[in-house]
Amino acid sequence: MDWKLELVPVPVADVERAKRFYSEQLGFDVDHDVSVGGRARIVQLTPPGSECSIVIGAGAGVTEVPPGSVQGLQLVVSDVAAARAQLVERGVAASPVQHVEDGALADGPGGTWNSFVYFTDPDGNGWSLQEGPEGDG
Repeated sequence: MDWKLELVPVPVADVERAKRFYSEQLGFDVDHDVSVGGRARIVQLTPPGSECSIVIGAGAGVTEVPPGSVQGLQLVVSDVAAARAQLVERGVAASPVQHVEDGALADGPGGTWNSFVYFTDPDGNGWSLQEGPEGDG
């Protein structure tokens, strides 16, 4: 039996602002944008090439977690420098490419699985890009 992670809730304060950030600036596909009985709004978005989506929303039953409290979400890409350039071009404040060296972050690429870029959404939810081998991101 497969157990697949397919949806991660990301708490936001302003659904419309977050939808614009994730769709226009990050390039996520908008899968669904629905209102449920006038009590909740749910927007599901999927990163390009991913089988796992995020959900942002507001109202009853969406999430009880405070906006900006999710940290450590990670996207794997085949070229972290090119992905960073896309983010910056789209107006996302992204860190320089960094790697882990002697237990601390150091500037510059560090090779496959050890090159990262960090950024946050408008609410402060923390994301990173990690470079994986070609075909893995």
